Amino acid sequence: MNLIDQLKKEQDNVSVLVELTSAFQGIASLKVAQTKKRVEVSTKFFNELWNIYRLLRVEDDFNYGRIASKDHHLSNKDLYIIITAEGGFSGDIDLKLVNFMLESYDPNKHDVVVIGYHGAIQLAQKSIDYIKYFKLPTVDQNINTQPILKILQNYPRTKVYYQSYITLMNQEVKSIDLSEAVKININKESKDTISNRTYIFEPNTHEVAAHLEKSMIQIALSQLILSSKLAQFASRFKAMSTSNHLALDQKENITLNLNRARRNFRDQRLREITNAFRLATKGAK
Repeated sequence: MNLIDQLKKEQDNVSVLVELTSAFQGIASLKVAQTKKRVEVSTKFFNELWNIYRLLRVEDDFNYGRIASKDHHLSNKDLYIIITAEGGFSGDIDLKLVNFMLESYDPNKHDVVVIGYHGAIQLAQKSIDYIKYFKLPTVDQNINTQPILKILQNYPRTKVYYQSYITLMNQEVKSIDLSEAVKININKESKDTISNRTYIFEPNTHEVAAHLEKSMIQIALSQLILSSKLAQFASRFKAMSTSNHLALDQKENITLNLNRARRNFRDQRLREITNAFRLATKGAK
């Protein structure tokens, strides 16, 4: 294969890469717009539910929907939940999140639950054990967080590591301590309260409060999953945008080299023809 044929093949391959990265970039941009709207709706609903619970609160501690019983024993460890992408097209944000979690991780003090296959793979590569892995939900509505809730109810404290959308080209890795965040909100005073004197609760006030706590935790987890998916789509957009620009630059360089090779080939043929003509003319004389 001569140089021109080789460059033409490279140009065709890079052209396919340009088209693919452009397509992925468009899909990621669409997903960002759709997920952002759902995050806003979920946040509004959580705030409304929180206002009801805040007026109903029956004690200072937030129990994650746990009903006190002799049979219920909490773990002596804290729980870490890390939310990552399902695939590997979200740039380097998953690696940043894993490294951020490992800054405070102690296997003797923490158990880990992973959401997203990419995070599970990265933890396995670092020889970090986790107690449970969940696939990142493919849907953005009616996310089933009940299995996660059952796990975190066995721990006194839960910290969630997730990805946050700032702008389309800027995402951050963050963590939130669910117990501390809730306690801060619980301590807010309100002039109005919902009590047994004004409302009838079935079966009792504690059961209703526990149900609200479970609902809020499920919604909060859904929000964090949506927030992470939003950041992952934005990170994918950024990664595909960068790849697209690099592919375009590479295509431009290959095209330039191809044109030079063609020009050199024509010049070489022209010199060969000219030399042959001179030799023929000289022989005729």
